[in-house]
Amino acid sequence: MLNIRLMSDRAILPRHIERMAGVKLLCVGDVMLDHFIYGAVERISPEAPIPVLTIGRESRMLGGAGNVVRNATSLGAQVSLIAFVGDDAAGRDVAGLIAQQPNISANLIVIPGRPTTVKTRFVAHAQQLLRVDQEETAAPDCDVERRLCEMIDGEIQDAHVLVISDYGKGVVSKTIAAHAIAAARKAHKPVVVDTKATDLGAFRGASLITPNARELSAAARLAATTDAEVEVAAVKLIADFDLEAVVVTRSERGMTIVERGKVAVHLATEAREVFDVSGAGDTVLALLALTLGAGGSLADAATLANAGAGIVVGKAGTAVVHADELLRVLRSSEMKSVQDKVMSFDAAAEAAAGWREKRLSVGFTNGCFDLLHPGHVALLTQARATCDRLIVGLNTDASVKRLKGDDRPVNSEMARAIVLAALGMVDAVVLFDDDTPLKLIEAIKPGVLIKGADYKLDAVVGAEFVASHGGRVVLADLVPGQSTTSTIQRMDGKAKTSG
Repeated sequence: MLNIRLMSDRAILPRHIERMAGVKLLCVGDVMLDHFIYGAVERISPEAPIPVLTIGRESRMLGGAGNVVRNATSLGAQVSLIAFVGDDAAGRDVAGLIAQQPNISANLIVIPGRPTTVKTRFVAHAQQLLRVDQEETAAPDCDVERRLCEMIDGEIQDAHVLVISDYGKGVVSKTIAAHAIAAARKAHKPVVVDTKATDLGAFRGASLITPNARELSAAARLAATTDAEVEVAAVKLIADFDLEAVVVTRSERGMTIVERGKVAVHLATEAREVFDVSGAGDTVLALLALTLGAGGSLADAATLANAGAGIVVGKAGTAVVHADELLRVLRSSEMKSVQDKVMSFDAAAEAAAGWREKRLSVGFTNGCFDLLHPGHVALLTQARATCDRLIVGLNTDASVKRLKGDDRPVNSEMARAIVLAALGMVDAVVLFDDDTPLKLIEAIKPGVLIKGADYKLDAVVGAEFVASHGGRVVLADLVPGQSTTSTIQRMDGKAKTSG
């Protein structure tokens, strides 16, 4: 069901964002009304040691599953929402807010005598003072469950992906959860689940579950603080409940992606400033589902969800993310990631050690890479195909001059480093000043050493060291007629002719 690659290719993420407008999402879950009361606190009550809030304004918006579909429609998706509300003012507010969203098709059951879930937050000076919840959490009666199941059966075929948003307010009973997942599996549709339940038995067979660290710990009955603990707990959930994958949201620690039989991937947080975390999990859920529905991999989905969460926590209230905001974040973080790939000796050695700990193979190649040409691209492409992570050693300007002459390099060392780092097949670039990269190779300890086929094995610098650690040397095929020297000669020839 899930299209999973180990790491995200950031170059294709904008394409997924564009395709979200064609995704049809079916959301089953607890819709609620988020009520915000904003004001100012200027004194303490004489009746008790509590602040007195002078109300300035109020706002009401869709929360819970409603916020999931708000995020989905803000990115252009078509959404069918299956839920219930009470026959009360809050329920009518929810219905009215949904009616204002042109891309939402609502299947709302109105239950007399049952209150609509309302979360009222009192806020002063950007700080929540108090939250008051109005709710009933019991599962609905058999007639309501039957109607919900019929709605699911009527909508699942047209959907690209099913989202279950379970806030524990009654919609997602064990009967509804099991029925929805079975229907989706029969229709070959991925199922993305966010649940507050600690017993995940009803969600057996889901494609993806998205707990936070606390929820993961409770569900797995294991500690889930460190990277290693999170990985162990997530693997346990996958095995116990026949899941394909778990994406763990970890607040300031970012996200961890664990999928069956694969190495875990940890994503650093994208948040720049945290203003209000209300509804951030809904944004994550929507982006995970939409990216999968758009044909993206789980790594792509988690990368976009991570970026989206970083955006909404910087907004007030239960906020949504828009396509243009995601694209701006991707553009800014892309340049940051390119610069981050240019590493020192020590940083590269540490990165290589970390990759090896995660059972990823590390490859190494080196060169001047002055004027990048198809021969360079072919070498790097072949090199990356031999390993999970590729480190490129790059001669400094001083060492290039010693090797190639005073008129070289054409481009400065940092310009060459940034161009190399921008290539998707390159994971790290390290400048070295010696005439050979032997010291760098000894620091990195690569498992694969790659050079061009114009070298003989016994002439490859570092070959003996790599072999002594159980590694191997690969000689890559060359592209005929491609070299920086010949390019410069052709340029010089044209310049003389035109002169």
